[in-house]
Amino acid sequence: MDEFDVVIVGAGPVGLFLACELGLAGCTVLVLERDAEHGSQWRRAPLGMRGLSAASVEAFDRRGMVRPLLTATGVADGFGENSDADEPSPPRMAGHFAGMTLDPADIDTAALPFRLPSPIPEFMMAGLDQVESVLSERAAELGVRIRRGAAVSAIAQDEDGVVVRAGEHEYTARWVVGCDGGRSTVRRLADFDFVGTEPQFTGYVALLTLADPEKLRPGFITLTPTGAYLQMPAAGHIGMMDFDGGAFDRTQPPTLDHLQTVLRRVSGTDVTVSEVELASSFTDRAKQATTYRQGRVLLAGDAAHIHSPLGGQGLNTGLGDAMNLGWKLAATVHGHAPDGLLDTYTGERHPIGAGVLEWSRAQVAVMRPDPHAQAIQAIVRDLLATRDGTTYVFQRISGSSLRYDLGGGHPLIGRGAPNFRLEDGTRLGDLMHDGRGVALDFTIDRSLRDSAAGWAGRIRYAAGPARNNLGCGAVLIRPDGVVAWAGDPTPDRAAFEQAADHWFGAMQLEHA
Repeated sequence: MDEFDVVIVGAGPVGLFLACELGLAGCTVLVLERDAEHGSQWRRAPLGMRGLSAASVEAFDRRGMVRPLLTATGVADGFGENSDADEPSPPRMAGHFAGMTLDPADIDTAALPFRLPSPIPEFMMAGLDQVESVLSERAAELGVRIRRGAAVSAIAQDEDGVVVRAGEHEYTARWVVGCDGGRSTVRRLADFDFVGTEPQFTGYVALLTLADPEKLRPGFITLTPTGAYLQMPAAGHIGMMDFDGGAFDRTQPPTLDHLQTVLRRVSGTDVTVSEVELASSFTDRAKQATTYRQGRVLLAGDAAHIHSPLGGQGLNTGLGDAMNLGWKLAATVHGHAPDGLLDTYTGERHPIGAGVLEWSRAQVAVMRPDPHAQAIQAIVRDLLATRDGTTYVFQRISGSSLRYDLGGGHPLIGRGAPNFRLEDGTRLGDLMHDGRGVALDFTIDRSLRDSAAGWAGRIRYAAGPARNNLGCGAVLIRPDGVVAWAGDPTPDRAAFEQAADHWFGAMQLEHA
């Protein structure tokens, strides 16, 4: 029986990113994937295109994977163009709320918290196959084993480990993480409670040939008195929202006649569908596991929370889960995690998931084809026509307003660290490629350097004046890029050591 530190179920972006995090930390990792082949048509453009938020792109950058990702997507142009600017540039894309697009020109960039110029894009589109290819290659470099065509059928755990059965094989692991999607087998087998609300609509995504495409308005979501639809530039890429209470039977693929009936109803036209190349349905069911851990089994991504795809929050939330969990689980595997560290995964990420579900429900409520919702639509449009309204919504969908409640009085604590740049050109992202925490000392305080040495191998110390230190004397940054401590303007060594001990375990004795 093969033995691993961690078995991850699901080789989508979340499972693969988590595998890379654990492999980078020196854990032995096996990824089990049900599908035998990688890169189905559902994962390629146009149907597999997803938007990566600033936080997600930053996560790839902090692990040295943003250049390969930009190259894979063919959008490497623009990388580095904002490196030497004194002020961050306005976002190029701003997203939407309930199908109502935001104008980037209306975003008050001065109101975005602790934002610094950065050479990486704040938003990018990528195909799931492209994301997975970059992550699979990195996982292989880190010694992660990926087994495809391995559907998990049983999980048994005790105090010492977990046995996972896939096909005729059994694998023993110290920990198992379910990253196997909204219909997670791991979640079911490990008996997680999964609670929430039932759907309001059936959504459809399809590649269709239309006899008369000019009858539909081209472009992003069109809200109508009977539903919503979109017709994207890619030939035949159609999306629909039919507010039927999620009544369509998802066990059967939608037929040409059914798709045409729905498209005519939600568009208010007599458009004709002449051919169906590919079609699938989904709902806005919004549910979440009540905890992300049951003993030695954990959940991440859609296995932990499902909701409508409105706003593109699913993939980004899942990548945030993986970034948060990876270093904590690795520290637990290696035996130097402080007490309760792994429990902070649920404590920090569960409220984020709950917030995304609420954000999704709010959009669905606004898009309903009834007079009450349409009255709210009019108010939301008025709000989005204001600078404050657009800025608020952008902060929510970009993740720039995310902050964990870590205690401490400094306003940076709990936020994603800005991409600080030292005067020698080194960026924070450059310092995080090995997955360690980082102590950035802008005052070059020798005592702080000596303290950081007490966590050698867990914390990297870097010193020097910064182009803009945002008023800080020093900051301690967790491996997931979250600020654990900040001192301004003079670093407090005792406070630094207290924060380091809290997040990285006891100081090594030789440096005590």
